[in-house]
Amino acid sequence: MTKTEDLMTIREMCDSFDVTPRTLRFYEAKELLFPIREGQRRWFTKRDRARLKLILRGKRFGFSLEDIRQLLDLYDMGDQQATQLKRTYDLAQKRLAEMEAQRDELTVAIDELKQQIAWGDQILSAMRQKAAAE
Repeated sequence: MTKTEDLMTIREMCDSFDVTPRTLRFYEAKELLFPIREGQRRWFTKRDRARLKLILRGKRFGFSLEDIRQLLDLYDMGDQQATQLKRTYDLAQKRLAEMEAQRDELTVAIDELKQQIAWGDQILSAMRQKAAAE
């Protein structure tokens, strides 16, 4: 690490989290990350690293950046993160229900597509047999 053990450069953050500098700047512009700025340099703290980890996890789960920002902002409420945990739990329950519904819709679509492929296979097979017999 550079400077001190607690700070990382933008390059170190990119390497550690497999993101681009543009992504980090975007999250900074959206007020999700708050690096220390020294001229053109950005120094990311342990808190920034923890926040980025949560941002990336939230994105993977399909949360909007606004939802993620609001959840992160609840960290400092002074109630030992009770409000943050409750809101995260509620949002996660809602997102899980949405994902399960999407999965169910995909299962139906996959089954229908498999049936169509099997039908097409039968038609093509019959056509090949007819052509071979002629």
